[in-house]
Amino acid sequence: MIELRHLKTLVALNATGSLVEAAERLHLTQSALSHQLKALEHLLDAELFVRKSKPLQFTPTGQRLLKLADEILPRIDTAERDLKRLASGQAGRLHLAIECHSCYQWLMPTLDQFRSQWPEVEVDIPSGHSFNPLPALKRQELELVITSDPRPIEGIVYAPLFRYEILLAVAKDHPFAQETGVTPDALSQETLITYPVEKNLLDVFTHFLDPAGVEPASVRTAELTILMMQLVASGRGVCTLPNWALDEYLQRGYVAACRLGEQGTWGTLYAAYRDQAQPLAYLKAFIEIARQTSQYVLAGVESVTGSSQN
Repeated sequence: MIELRHLKTLVALNATGSLVEAAERLHLTQSALSHQLKALEHLLDAELFVRKSKPLQFTPTGQRLLKLADEILPRIDTAERDLKRLASGQAGRLHLAIECHSCYQWLMPTLDQFRSQWPEVEVDIPSGHSFNPLPALKRQELELVITSDPRPIEGIVYAPLFRYEILLAVAKDHPFAQETGVTPDALSQETLITYPVEKNLLDVFTHFLDPAGVEPASVRTAELTILMMQLVASGRGVCTLPNWALDEYLQRGYVAACRLGEQGTWGTLYAAYRDQAQPLAYLKAFIEIARQTSQYVLAGVESVTGSSQN
């Protein structure tokens, strides 16, 4: 059977033109190299080069094996480098999903910086919101999930990225616009505009309404933040958003905002990943870049560190 060492031997012999120099390059004795070549010729039942030729001349059989070596050895070298990078966390894939419709304001600059620092890591964000990403993370279909709902799943770690206040957006002439804070009961008379996701993924329910046992008068959904703002501004409902996502529309005077409760209601955004993935250098780097970028580009967020394992 032709082995990689045979191909490497022929490449060294072709490069040096001498058995002595080829043996030195391969860290073999001349006797061991000669034995290896004779064994290969016996296997192929053909000579590989013309003895005592100067410069060294390969037979058609030897030339064919040299061509094979030129095709295979570079691919082997590349694969070995890739495997070493994978083992050290210098390369790999980062398939992430987002349980946050308004995340792109900080996510895109985070991805830009990450790609510039880790060009050998493949980054992919699956489209659509029809699947449950945390179980997919558990099944190793994803490497990272951005979520504000850290559910207890064995083997999943949640690294906090930042804290944010959840604000209620209302039309500028809405009675709530004059309030510093509203109670859960106040929303029982309102149409609540939300993203089209499950209730357990919406902070207004998990952090504010559900603990008080309150339901809004009705719920209306909109795919995009700008559509939600248009509905709110025209008086067709109210909605809640993170303070940093709402800041742009408040600055432009499109809508007004008030706090949820007298002390306000806060949420935390997390990066979820598998516990066994912790040694990956690029995964840790992404989380740190996300933390730094969010502090730079988002208004009103608070830094938070540490992690929890469920």
